[in-house]
Amino acid sequence: MEDKEFREWIQTHEPKWEKVRDQRNPRRKGGPRDRWYAMKYHIPSREAWPVIWVFGSLLRLKQEQARRERIARAEQRLEDLARSYEEGRPRKKARHEVQRQIDEILESCKVRSYVRVSLDRIYLHTYKQDRPGRPGPDTKYIRKTKRKWRITWRVDEGRVAYDHKSDGMFPLLTNDRNLTVSEVFEAYKRQPKIEKRFQQAKTVHEIAPVLLKNEDRIEALFFLYFIALLVQTLIERELRNAMKREGIEALPLYPEERANKRPTADQILKLFSLVQRNVLVAKGCEVEVFEAELTDLQKQILKMLGVPEAAYLRRR
Repeated sequence: MEDKEFREWIQTHEPKWEKVRDQRNPRRKGGPRDRWYAMKYHIPSREAWPVIWVFGSLLRLKQEQARRERIARAEQRLEDLARSYEEGRPRKKARHEVQRQIDEILESCKVRSYVRVSLDRIYLHTYKQDRPGRPGPDTKYIRKTKRKWRITWRVDEGRVAYDHKSDGMFPLLTNDRNLTVSEVFEAYKRQPKIEKRFQQAKTVHEIAPVLLKNEDRIEALFFLYFIALLVQTLIERELRNAMKREGIEALPLYPEERANKRPTADQILKLFSLVQRNVLVAKGCEVEVFEAELTDLQKQILKMLGVPEAAYLRRR
């Protein structure tokens, strides 16, 4: 509801944007700068929370180009379909079958609101003498009629211009009334990092549905996962800060000892997953201890993390 209302409002109003970020093009050197603007909409959400609208200059260009490409792709497919019905032998398909093909093109290219298509029946007449020979004043002709489908279309430039007016814009909803529009935008930009942690909870920690009904047990379980994610984050931060401090650009943590510039906790833990310390026991007595043998890379990472090697050795 809020989205539709704003896109109608912006057709006749000029928002008072506040610049919240201005940086170089992240993908193309020398390309247009990546500028972001934000504004607080004068009407709150249905739940009475503030609505912050964001506008990105590169996002606007991307959406406009994507729309034009979809329209061009749809026009090409419609042209091929129209040619198949107008050229060659007449097609005897029913109207609903042809209309279904048109609808599939519009839906797959997502241009139903931009391309207006007309489907008409045309009649092509040809005349032929009823008998061979040179034609004369009494020659009779037989008319043959072929029925074909004619597909025509046009791009609704008015609708294109309507949607282009709000290209690159999207709303953000917040329940914190004290945040400025700039702070709301920065909080939104941190979202991928939070989503990354959720992704790690599902993959690295293999979080899965459990049959718990008691709310306290559910909260306790998720608190343990929160602690695990927190520890994982601290391991990554400690190692990356140590790499920066010691001037180390990358560590050979990928398979085949390929360089990794941003190590993750999962890769670090896998590096130590095969470390073993074995104790040989006979008749209840300790015969011999086989201490863990750490590689140079493992020792280096332990040192950077501030973990003593003695953690993998016999306790003195």
